[in-house]
Amino acid sequence: MSPEPPEQQRLFIGGEWVEPDGGHYEVINPATEGVVGLAPEASREQVHAAAGAARDAFGAWSRTTPEERATVLDRAAEIMRRDFASFAELAQAESGATAGTARGMQVAVSVARFKRYAKGALEPVESALPPQISEAGPMGKAGVLGALAVRQPVGVVTCVTSYNNPWANPAGKVAPALAMGNTVVVKPAPQDPLSVYRMAAALEEAGAPPGVVNVVSGARPEVGEAAVDSPDVDMVSFTGSTSVGQRIAEVCGRDMKRQLMELGGKGAALVFEDADLDSAVAGIGTTYAFYSGQICTAPTRVIAHRAIYDDLIEKLTGYIGFMKVGDPLEKGTIVGPVISAAHRDRIESYVELGRKEGARVVAGGERPAGPGLDHGFYVAPTLLADCTNDMRVVREEIFGPVVVVVPFEEEEEGIALANDSDYGLIDYVWSGDVARAFRVARRLRAGGVGVNTIGRNMEAPFGGFKKSGVGRDVGSYALHAYSELQSIVWPG
Repeated sequence: MSPEPPEQQRLFIGGEWVEPDGGHYEVINPATEGVVGLAPEASREQVHAAAGAARDAFGAWSRTTPEERATVLDRAAEIMRRDFASFAELAQAESGATAGTARGMQVAVSVARFKRYAKGALEPVESALPPQISEAGPMGKAGVLGALAVRQPVGVVTCVTSYNNPWANPAGKVAPALAMGNTVVVKPAPQDPLSVYRMAAALEEAGAPPGVVNVVSGARPEVGEAAVDSPDVDMVSFTGSTSVGQRIAEVCGRDMKRQLMELGGKGAALVFEDADLDSAVAGIGTTYAFYSGQICTAPTRVIAHRAIYDDLIEKLTGYIGFMKVGDPLEKGTIVGPVISAAHRDRIESYVELGRKEGARVVAGGERPAGPGLDHGFYVAPTLLADCTNDMRVVREEIFGPVVVVVPFEEEEEGIALANDSDYGLIDYVWSGDVARAFRVARRLRAGGVGVNTIGRNMEAPFGGFKKSGVGRDVGSYALHAYSELQSIVWPG
């Protein structure tokens, strides 16, 4: 008996499941290189139709009560919880994440974000401002003026999502945008778009009216371009590379569209001589593990004090030995494949470049071999030591399981090395002197700083300095990001 053909996904536009004008393309499992399913290739006209449907739906949706919007988001979260196992299985197959990551850091986080913004929809959107006494003049009579600051929805939001988290990343955009009364067009990453369609189906089942949520996918750049340049789009929320973000910003600038950009990262991890090395190594070591280094918040640029430099490298090298590389479905696997063969080749080219630049390859550097690794897009966790800040492997985002180590001697030198970067998303400081750690943190040019931790508080604002992005989201800051601030003034 011949195997069943892969499922052909349809676009979701205006509450209808629509056949794509551009046919379908294969979504590949990074671990097996097998076909997960067939994703739809939208035409430019279909993308603009999705934006038009969102525009048509905006008026009614923006006028719904906060309680009505909260109910839809909460129901969607419960549907995701109900179908948790199948959603996690699809996320794992599409992205190559380990089973634990697909469950715990993708679908579970998505459920939590929809729950969070169901509550967020009920947060106050008005705040009274202090009254002001005005004098008589051309602008009016003398008297007291009252004022109110009101958060209004932006309108139609295009959400362009990243491949490294096909559930949590879209949820972090769609849920707060809907909570504030916006409508959305989601353009998922071409490598793993099928999960986003499942999210749209959950929202449809939850009662989201037609046009409030639309999903259009495609492997051609024209699909993303149409989702950004549509005249019906008021805002673009993008997660991805800095180079693509710069092109999106140019298009948005022409029409003064709002932007929220989470872009690249090359997180500096300053490790001082009095640091708890085991804690620092455990934190930095997760770079090798989580999504095989495909995460922009990872501390991939270690800046280590000379006094502990050799010990740190020895411990980091030993840490690699605890991390099993292999099939993400197998128990004990920590490092699965990267997203594609092209990305694997790109990472390996950076390792070779590091060699040529003079870096010392302490661990990794070769394609992993062993049972089950003859197929799939695997990269060996790699540690490059004796690096300098002028090397491309230090300055450019590799987005894989590669960590570079740069030595420093004085506090001022360490801070200067950390700040000498085009990026500024999240940096890290490890020191036994907490006062120094916080002093250094305040001087780092990054949107976030972890002090003796890689953990994140999910109510803290998230976003980058420099080429790591524009704007802040997460927690209540996401509600602010997806709203316009309006003032209302009246005579008291």
